[in-house]
Amino acid sequence: MSAETPAAPGQFTRRRLQFRSWRGTRPFWAGLYILLAGFPIMYFPYAHLQIGNLTVAMATTAGAGSLIIGVLLVVLGISLWYQKHIRTFAGVAAILLALVSLPVSNFGGFVMGFLFALVGGAMAVAWSPGAPPKPQPEGETPPAGDGAPEEAVYYPGPDGASDGGTSQGLAPLGENDLSGTSPVNGANGRHSAG
Repeated sequence: MSAETPAAPGQFTRRRLQFRSWRGTRPFWAGLYILLAGFPIMYFPYAHLQIGNLTVAMATTAGAGSLIIGVLLVVLGISLWYQKHIRTFAGVAAILLALVSLPVSNFGGFVMGFLFALVGGAMAVAWSPGAPPKPQPEGETPPAGDGAPEEAVYYPGPDGASDGGTSQGLAPLGENDLSGTSPVNGANGRHSAG
């Protein structure tokens, strides 16, 4: 087997490509960030850290509130993966839960959970599905053409002999051309909004 011989695509490559196409059709990274935000928010109020022989308990009176916020963030993150149509609701809810977690659960899981939820929520709100590619019949190819742009239609100026201002490098005149109107009727373009 030489270095130039391509390897046959195996099971791993096929699964990786399937996951990549699945991931591309939904707000995957937003869901992952929101999911990861729930863990520090849930963990720290119940954690007992050992520093040598010293045990530090960070339990707060709102431990149940921290658990609820964390579980909701995990559920929102997973929901974004499997129900992409709720992306706006899930994003806004994640941002609100992140803000609520600041006073409730040790500054939002020591700011780690807060930042993950904030960024993931913003990504979920901003995500929009891409347009699906247009299917082409297999036998047909689009016409190649000569690549030349279509010729523009120009309207004559007010005296009828002008080319509509194109010799001076101006844009072609269209249906909103007001150059032939008189100021008497008030339609000379000075008072128009466009």
